[in-house]
Amino acid sequence: MDESAARGPEVYATPNSTTPGQPVVFDAAVCTGCNICVHVCLEDVFIPHPRKGEPPILLYPEECWYCGPCVSACPHEGAIRLNHPLQQRVRWKRKSTGEHFRV
Repeated sequence: MDESAARGPEVYATPNSTTPGQPVVFDAAVCTGCNICVHVCLEDVFIPHPRKGEPPILLYPEECWYCGPCVSACPHEGAIRLNHPLQQRVRWKRKSTGEHFRV
């Protein structure tokens, strides 16, 4: 029996195309690939990366609810952040100048 038959069939995961405002952004320099975010995500939008130590793969970006357990459960501050769509970002106004801005 050859080696590939002993391992079983290969499985491929094809991510959906990213929405214009990618909902979750990983910092590969900080992320250790612990996959805690994969396990706490309520919508199962991530899968673990096949290479150990790499950030998870965002498989279903359009299913993200921007709820945040992935960010709050991450033990490495700054490894993952939510990138809310522009319409969902809070708009602020400076009292002194009247300038409007978003965070």
